[in-house]
Amino acid sequence: MKHGVDGTAHTEGTPSAGTAVSGLTVEHRTDPLGVDAAPPRFGWRMASTERGRHQTAYRIKVATSPPHLTHGTADVWDSGRVEASDSVAVRYSGPELRASTRYHWTVTVWDEHGHAVTAGPAHFETGLLSTDGVTGWDGAQWIGMAGKRPNTAGAPLLRRQAELTGGRVREARLYVSALGVYDAYVNGRRVPVPQGDGTTYELLTPGWTNYDTTVNYFTYDVTDLVADQATDPSQVTLAAVLGNGWYNGRISENSVYWSADGGNALALKAKLLVRYADGSTQSIVTTPGDDWRATDTGPYRTDDIYDGQLYDARKELPGWAANGFDVSEWSAVEAQDPFPDAQLVAYPGESARLMPEWDRKPQSVTVYTGVTGVVGATGAAGHGGSANGKGQILVDPSRTVTDPTQASTASVTLHPGDTAVIDLGQNLVGVPRYTLRGPAGAQVAFKPGEMLNDDSAGADGPAGSVYRANLRTAEATSTYILKGDPAGETHQDSLTFYGFRYVSVTTTETVTLVELTGRVATSALHDIGTVTTDDADVNQLIGNVRWGQRGNYLWIPTDCPQRDERLGWTGDTQLFAGTGLYNSATVPFLSHFQDTLIDSQHNYGAEKAQFPWVAPGHRYSQALPASGWADCGVVVPWTVWQMSGDTTIIDRSWPAMTKYLDWIRQRTGDTYAGQGAIFGDWLAFQITSTQLISDIYYGYSARLMADMARATGRTAEVATYERLFTHIKRAFITKYFATDVLTGQLTVRSSLGDPPPHTPGNSAGKTEDDTQTALLWILKLGFYDTDLQHRQLVTLLTDNIGNSPAYKANHPDSTRVDYPENTLAVGFLGVNVIAPVLTDEGRVDLAYRLLHQNAMPSWLYSVANGATTVWERWNSYAKDDGFGPVDMNSFNHYAYGAIMEWMYESMAGIAKDPEHPGFKHFFLRPHLDPTGRITKVRGSHVSPYGEIVSEWTAREGKLTYRAVVPANSTATLRIPTADPSTVREDNRPLAEASGVEFLGFTDGTASYQLPSGSYELTSTLA
Repeated sequence: MKHGVDGTAHTEGTPSAGTAVSGLTVEHRTDPLGVDAAPPRFGWRMASTERGRHQTAYRIKVATSPPHLTHGTADVWDSGRVEASDSVAVRYSGPELRASTRYHWTVTVWDEHGHAVTAGPAHFETGLLSTDGVTGWDGAQWIGMAGKRPNTAGAPLLRRQAELTGGRVREARLYVSALGVYDAYVNGRRVPVPQGDGTTYELLTPGWTNYDTTVNYFTYDVTDLVADQATDPSQVTLAAVLGNGWYNGRISENSVYWSADGGNALALKAKLLVRYADGSTQSIVTTPGDDWRATDTGPYRTDDIYDGQLYDARKELPGWAANGFDVSEWSAVEAQDPFPDAQLVAYPGESARLMPEWDRKPQSVTVYTGVTGVVGATGAAGHGGSANGKGQILVDPSRTVTDPTQASTASVTLHPGDTAVIDLGQNLVGVPRYTLRGPAGAQVAFKPGEMLNDDSAGADGPAGSVYRANLRTAEATSTYILKGDPAGETHQDSLTFYGFRYVSVTTTETVTLVELTGRVATSALHDIGTVTTDDADVNQLIGNVRWGQRGNYLWIPTDCPQRDERLGWTGDTQLFAGTGLYNSATVPFLSHFQDTLIDSQHNYGAEKAQFPWVAPGHRYSQALPASGWADCGVVVPWTVWQMSGDTTIIDRSWPAMTKYLDWIRQRTGDTYAGQGAIFGDWLAFQITSTQLISDIYYGYSARLMADMARATGRTAEVATYERLFTHIKRAFITKYFATDVLTGQLTVRSSLGDPPPHTPGNSAGKTEDDTQTALLWILKLGFYDTDLQHRQLVTLLTDNIGNSPAYKANHPDSTRVDYPENTLAVGFLGVNVIAPVLTDEGRVDLAYRLLHQNAMPSWLYSVANGATTVWERWNSYAKDDGFGPVDMNSFNHYAYGAIMEWMYESMAGIAKDPEHPGFKHFFLRPHLDPTGRITKVRGSHVSPYGEIVSEWTAREGKLTYRAVVPANSTATLRIPTADPSTVREDNRPLAEASGVEFLGFTDGTASYQLPSGSYELTSTLA
């Protein structure tokens, strides 16, 4: 017998055969350190070989040690048996937790037969459980190098050696943060983090926040580094390198925390907590005084997010971070406290880090010694000419390797005047790691880029060289000065990052490049979803979307990783969030960004109410109306809740969201118009008025607010936002619908109003009626009154997309006349709704035609032109025409990759049910490809309840379908068939299977309610 917290006895029950519980999480993480959430949230997944298995009750136990869980009463909390199927975000409700304490926990679940299974123990560890920067820090202060002026040469190196006052070290924790970024060291070794079966290093901790409002700290288990010493075991040395990061550079210009005049002084705050076997503890903290010393004479000479890093190996200080190093010539440190009111908060997710399994080796190495064919040149180099007058590289074939297998391990010797161009085969984000041999003082410059120059007018150098014009003012260069080690010198930058596929290498003296690797850094650490098909081009697009997410999910969801921008643009974030959550375990990542966005709303939003264009910081942002971007503050909480089933983000965001909606209402009153949309449908070729875009998003946010109010029991607010949505809809129809009195033809007056101030997708800057984006959103939101209007709207949309010769003839002034049939005309705010709306309206055939199109504008246009990530523009590059406009041309910009959400939901057929968030119940609704090009699709997604699988093959009039519905969840299957009697499992009608309920047959689709389990089905299609 077991006793719950209520004192009643509960039988654990007999074990459940074939059933397991796994995936134990706290705060959506596995065995996390530094948890500051109050209360923490538990989660787990049930798995079973039995069909229809579901949880009927659970019991959570929390204790200070595993024996308390297995040999007695849990000494912290016992939930008792709770009769519920909940297994997502189950909140702790025990006594107050202690700071810096490891807790162990188990969960027992009972199935529908009363059988029990117990999982664990797992563990979590609390952080300092404070936000004031004082409580729990044991006197640690922000410190920096005394007398160090910002933006002077040399990154600060800080260190302290201290005596360990106890005996045997039982455990040690490091709590650390920086104003700037840090690399932390203990006893001469850089602090690693667990990753997979090994460890790796973080990049640019503690990430980017509004430093005047919030700074994050991290917790590390450094027991092994403190206890396992080759030197004096009675001493420990804590050290760090500080870099400028986002805190001190033009990436933060216009931000409250950034000083444009003198720059920002870098600072470190840290506490090393050591616990000894005898129960005593010791804290070693950052404080001014002789114990801490600093220097800027080390090898890190310059660093900048945009411009790169210069590392001078001649200035290395061997042993500087270990015990016994002489610091008599080092400087003192001084206290820094520029933002005393800022909160110091435990980072609620996993850090950005280097991912060894995704590293890339060279696919080719090309060495060139000069340029040939330059217009105006004399001698041999002037022969041949080139289309743009910039010539072509003069390749040295003896040092050029084009075979990928050989190139991956090739070394090459370079002389002054030579250039090596290395192709990694994949546009990625991170840093190059390289090994060099050469004389001391030789300077080697690594210049990353995304593309190679061609001979088009937009090229910035000779054909075959690395194109870097799209970086704009970003220098983005990794420079290394050799110390002359004959054994070779290996380096990778740690205080900056780059977006690149290619690397150009030059040297001031003869140097051998022994090895180069593209090291991938990301915050999207765990892939949890995938879609694959039998169409190579579509698979390439899917891969491009995933690589774009990896590159742009780096601490914050950025717009691009390479140029002088790299900002948290909110429009990009909100429209890609669904795809991002299908692909990767990024609930904590997006939840943290939402917190940052709320900070930015107060710091930078119009009247401290509108969510801003970018977060954190204020570069390029203004307090101007920006619907579609500002609505990120509403869309992201809704999307995270829908995908995770966790309402925490809604409750945390509610005051900020209501402030935003109230602000719009105060501005526009009973007109029920949106506040304005400066960017409109960004980069669309067919331009919709900014006011229509704003009105649409006002309605969209109101509808999402009603959904979220209902989910969190805010009954009065449900009625408020439903009423607001109705008023917006009525005002919209009155304003934008025009019906010809003679023909009855409906026109959507999407030209009514101004175009965006910047219309880079359409040089004419002309708004049009009946635009794709306007029609899509009207259909998505149901902004119509009658069935006739509905049918006309669908016809207007499909005719526009189809873009037949007849359509062009009837619309001679439309931008559509310039583009082929079955092409896109949407920009950022239409791209994530076009395929879903077409599918919902019964035109999945047209959605597939758009997917397969490779003429411009289309998703496969970039694939046909060699893309390995998604581009910012539909026409960023063409093999025939060259580069798009350089002022706004990123080759790693994930917004258009939002199509992948439709691939999960409609192509593979794994679709969330808005009425049951988090996939407690979901839809299996595969849509076959009417064009016949795709005949096989496999999709999977690890939901909060387990892995969902939906896999189909359609050939010769027969459908073979496989599905997995995780335990403790259910699904509605909608399967194509000519006759429901042909939908069979093991040659028996599916409707006769145990637990399966036949729901009906309509328009070639049979519907079934499925209990959990695995299904292997066949169906006759014709």
